[in-house]
Parts: sequence; structure tokens; C-alpha cells
Amino acid sequence: MRTFRNLPAGLALALALAACGQSEDGGAAALPDPVGSWTVQSLTTGGRTLHAPDAAHVDISENKATGNYGCNGFSAVVAFAGTSAVTVTPGGSTLRNCADIEFEKQFAELFKGRLTIDRGPDRLTLKTADGSTIAMTPKPPRADAPLTATLWTVDSLISGETVSSVPAEAVGKAHFTLAADGTASGVLGCNRFSAKATVEASTLTFGPVTSTRMACEGPAGEIERALTGLFGSGPLSWKIQGQALTLTAPDGKGLTARAASAAE
Repeated sequence: MRTFRNLPAGLALALALAACGQSEDGGAAALPDPVGSWTVQSLTTGGRTLHAPDAAHVDISENKATGNYGCNGFSAVVAFAGTSAVTVTPGGSTLRNCADIEFEKQFAELFKGRLTIDRGPDRLTLKTADGSTIAMTPKPPRADAPLTATLWTVDSLISGETVSSVPAEAVGKAHFTLAADGTASGVLGCNRFSAKATVEASTLTFGPVTSTRMACEGPAGEIERALTGLFGSGPLSWKIQGQALTLTAPDGKGLTARAASAAE
């Protein structure tokens, strides 16, 4: 429990109980922590209400947010001011031409800058300075995505204790699928590839990689070279938590990837 020093006894008690999720009368506080997984329900802006596509969601951690505008995935850096406000700095996003592009543009426009947090027992509302809102409800827990038959999109590279997000210019460019028949295929960054893949308990081993031969420069080329080296480095340890896959080589290099939703 947090401690509150040099405060009047009554105020210190109230703050301590709030930190523990309790009210002064001993009842459990019903307000959710903004950190968590949220389903976007609607936007209100310019006197209009826009209802969200089913895939629209935000997963918020202490300093990062990832999610889906409804069709395109995105990432952002977040900085909380207690539980009353959060400042969102947009990162990368995919650039698909989606059916409900108006909602996506409005969501991207609202989910940035300083946002006031309004919490209720079963909702979270983010408010912009002009009064526009993003209304969200807790997202039901999802089962771990299966290793095979899932489109995995690479979102970061691992080197020992360091995890580096994919550069904005390369977001969504590297992805792969492991088929039930033991084949892997996808895009390394700009070149398409295929390979045999063997899964044994907690290890995944790629056979020789066959790929197209386009010249790859910039961030996409850097990601491609890193993945080519990783896939050719021998057995990789794999772990899935929710919709996130981690592959790690014995030398500590690896990647994290997210499972694409049906809309992605």
C-alpha cells in the first residue's frame, strides 16, 4: 500500500483507501484503472455521434497504447497525470484503405494530445479540450491466439534486455503465418518469403528461407535483415500471451509480434 506522510489524518486515510480501491465506508470503489484493454463504443465530435466498428479498441499500459482504429492498427506513447488526464503522442499506424475511413480519421484526430479521463463503473471516456469524446468499455479477455493459422505482424525487435519498436516507416511491413502443414510464409520487410517451420514443444525452427530479391532500403530493409538473421539462427523459443507472440534466440535476439484481428 502507498504511504501518505505529513498529511492531516482524515485526508491521509481517504487517499490511502482510494489507492486500495476502497471508499471510507469500506465499500469497494467501482472506478476502473485507465490502464487496461478497452473496446471503443463511439466518438462524439462536432455535434455528431459516430458509432465504432467492431474491431476498434485500445490497449493501454503505463507508457504505451496500441490498438485498432477499426481497420488500421496504431501505436502511441502515453503519459498519465494521475488518473485524471493522459497525454497521447501518436506513433505509427498501418495505411490500409478501409471501408469506414471517416471514423478512422476522426478517431486518430481525437486520440492525441492531452485528454481528460472520465471513469464510470463500466466505462472510460476520454475528452478533448473542445469537448469531443471517445467512449469505451472494458474489453472482454481474449484467449491466447494460436501459433499456427494466425497472421503475426512484427511490432518490435529484441536484443538482450532491449526491446525496440519497429520504426514508424516500417510498421505493418513485416508479417508471417505458420500453416498447419509446417510451412511459414509472409513478408520480411519488403520481400516475400517462404520456409519450412518445425514446432517442438516451446521451440520453433525455420528451415532455409526462400525469398524474392527486391532491394530493400531504409527501416523496412533493416527489419528484413534482422528477421532474416533471426529466422536462420536455429531453434527459437516461443511464447504467446494473449495476442502477443515472442520469439527469442539463444543469443538473446528476437522479436515480438501481434495477432491480427479479422479486420486487419
